[in-house]
Amino acid sequence: MLHLKLPTDPRWVNIAEMNLEDILVDHAYCEQKAASSCISLIVNFSDFPELVDLLTPVVAEEWGHFERVLEHLKKRGMELGKPRKDEYVVKLSQFVKKGGSRAQQLTEYLLMNALIEARSCERFKLLYQHIQDEELKKFYYELMISEAGHFVNFIELARDIFDTEKVNIRWKEWLEYEAEVIRNLEIRGDRMH
Repeated sequence: MLHLKLPTDPRWVNIAEMNLEDILVDHAYCEQKAASSCISLIVNFSDFPELVDLLTPVVAEEWGHFERVLEHLKKRGMELGKPRKDEYVVKLSQFVKKGGSRAQQLTEYLLMNALIEARSCERFKLLYQHIQDEELKKFYYELMISEAGHFVNFIELARDIFDTEKVNIRWKEWLEYEAEVIRNLEIRGDRMH
């Protein structure tokens, strides 16, 4: 369903479980950034009412996820700590095409966000399937379902606002680029991506 060209290295989940506090902290900030990204899209592309309608509830949902990750941190006696630079998102941002129509510009951001949601969904599935903590296992299952829905929403919206064939071609380019990003990133247990 996600069409990712390169799966996450299976060692990641074992490394992540050994660094649970770091993963939860990074995950919290990923949720915060997801909510902020949706807000930015709404503000910058408010002339697309379908975008505003679709993303407004996503903002609330992502912020709710942030709050839930904070609860898991507190339950385990862990603190939020400082945000970390997300090398994965930085690399994806470099692939965004500049210029073109407003619909083309928006499409680029929708596809980038779709990829982030797809990779998050895949990582949540790995955590759900392999992590020993039963409470977190259930939590990551719920988030896997949620992120899959967001992924679909971003892709479908891109196809609604711009030429479907062009979106599909560009989506393939994004998938190839993302695979290269994943291939070249160090496997780190302190990062969700």
